[in-house]
Amino acid sequence: MAKNYDNLAKTIIQDVGGKDNVNSVVHCATRLRFKLKDEKKANDDALKDTDGVVTVVKAGGQYQVVIGNEVADVYDAVLKEGGFPGGGQVPDDDGADDDSSFIDKAVALISGIFTDILAPLSAGGIIKGLVVMCASLGWLSKTSGAYQILYAIGDSIFFFLPVFLGFTAARRFHMNQFIGAAIGATLTYPSMVALASSKTILSTLFKGTAFASEVYTIFFGIPVITMNYSSTVLPVIFTVWFVSIIEHWAKKWIPTVVQMFLVPVVTMIIALPVAFIVIGPVMTWVGDAIGAVMQGIYNFSPIVAGILMGALWQVLVIFGVHWGIVAVTTADLAALGYDPILALSCMVCYAQVGIVLAMIKQTKDKKLKETATGAFFSGLFGVTEPAIYGVTLPRRIPFILSCIGGAISGAVIGAFHSVLYMLPSMGIFAIPAYVNPKGGSMTPVIGVVIAGVVAFVSGFILQLLFGKKSVDADYNKKQAQKVAEAANEATEVANNPIVAASEDEKLNPSTKLVSPLNCDVKPLSEIKDEVFSSGAMGQGVAIEPSEGVLHAPADGKIALVFPTGHAVGINTTDGAEVLMHIGMDTVNLQGKGFKTLVQKGQEVKAGDPLVEFNIKEIKAAGYEVATPVVVTNSKKYESINQVANGTVEVGQEILSLQGEDEKVKVSGQVQTN
Repeated sequence: MAKNYDNLAKTIIQDVGGKDNVNSVVHCATRLRFKLKDEKKANDDALKDTDGVVTVVKAGGQYQVVIGNEVADVYDAVLKEGGFPGGGQVPDDDGADDDSSFIDKAVALISGIFTDILAPLSAGGIIKGLVVMCASLGWLSKTSGAYQILYAIGDSIFFFLPVFLGFTAARRFHMNQFIGAAIGATLTYPSMVALASSKTILSTLFKGTAFASEVYTIFFGIPVITMNYSSTVLPVIFTVWFVSIIEHWAKKWIPTVVQMFLVPVVTMIIALPVAFIVIGPVMTWVGDAIGAVMQGIYNFSPIVAGILMGALWQVLVIFGVHWGIVAVTTADLAALGYDPILALSCMVCYAQVGIVLAMIKQTKDKKLKETATGAFFSGLFGVTEPAIYGVTLPRRIPFILSCIGGAISGAVIGAFHSVLYMLPSMGIFAIPAYVNPKGGSMTPVIGVVIAGVVAFVSGFILQLLFGKKSVDADYNKKQAQKVAEAANEATEVANNPIVAASEDEKLNPSTKLVSPLNCDVKPLSEIKDEVFSSGAMGQGVAIEPSEGVLHAPADGKIALVFPTGHAVGINTTDGAEVLMHIGMDTVNLQGKGFKTLVQKGQEVKAGDPLVEFNIKEIKAAGYEVATPVVVTNSKKYESINQVANGTVEVGQEILSLQGEDEKVKVSGQVQTN
């Protein structure tokens, strides 16, 4: 049955300041991305403590609520609960009165443009990469129909990328989205693409410079530097931005009754020639320049470039700046046919995965273990945001170690000179993107696989060696606080000694308690703790366990489970309140050597296992394991008698609690006499 996210959606909307505080909400692979009117109205701490929310991140002009793999379902619930129009998309406030910085605006813009097409981009990358790999291995012929159809499926979104980007960019610039798509379609129109490779050259502009360009056609006497805009990014984004200005201007003077068809005519007939004559060539040169800079860094030292990129990639992800790298990569692929920069970061995720696996082994915190387990499996497929935001970043040291592991993986990729030939997917699905579609050695691809393995192993080892103390630091503080509170409660009980019941006080019915351990039974007075040995906590017995499993001494309900696992309280069905305290001062072990098997409020039967504990480990730490079993409501019984001595087994009676029925029986005998 599908999980219901309605309550989580209500909480999220409430803690981001209410639906009236939301300008827009979208989602990516793991995060809800809000644009809020006032971020100060959002309750960060409440959201972070909400079950189902990993953490909260403020970056790129967005208020990001990290959910994890279930984000799509939560997003749907948020749309339903908030009643947001336009499929959850409402206009973003990117105006001049926005207090965010230029960098924040730029990051938010690029992120918003790419987020919605990330899924088809990833799917296309996987399909195209697998097809190319099969062809390289000789499993598919490039002339076969199967190859051509499958390659078209994978390559279509990349070839017509300007169409998709035109659509998403138009939404970001608050203009007609279908005009944006039409702009992308015009830039990739077949006859214009073919013109860019024409053998008829009319002239050459800027001859003798780095910007020398051949002219294949003219527009009313103006030379046009015709270029192939398929698979490009910058030309269509800047063209849509320019068109949005023209569209807003046109709407001011064109009568409303004819705006539907005249506004598109005016905007497209003015803007698209400008795009072909000016914007397209300039942005292509910018892309070429960026590619040249990136190539220069790579040529200086692929290994050094790999170390820098691998170390910084996750930091870029945190602030959302990685979308800028993705845009540059797309430009590189169009200009150079390959990309060496993003290629250096694709195996960084496995350093994070190795760190998380080590933390699962190290932690005693059940909630962290559950969170880390989910993050581990999503990380295997390249989605590391749950690991970053929910596991490693809050503890700092593991995140730093993952950056070191990422740097190592980047250095390995650089050493093998592995480059991308298409926009990659994530994790193992990125590997096919390293296969050269023109053929050649598979060594660079093998290098990427080695980099992933090295990243995983280095992350795991680094965490085991240097990150253990940071794993449960906050957890241990909380546990210590709980222990202190419990100790205070115990002290209050100890300061109020058990008093004998008066003759008129109603007693509990008689019952018995069986041994919770395989053990040696001793008088309670032999316990080396005055609080217990004096009977201040209640009457009972002391037992020396020979086996490390504590069982229920009677049927009942668990009333208390200490967070450290060293003590359990049970209320029996007959009314006895029993406390079992494993060892003396074992609270100081902070749960080490103990494993609780039950929860507060859980119904149990006599003999059910409650706690597992390691006798050797506890004794090695310098603590005794002598265990008092006391009836804390002893005043509700006429007498409590020890009925066993020496060696006993689990389930054997050790205490007889004489109560109301015994008193009635005695009274009856007196009356008979």
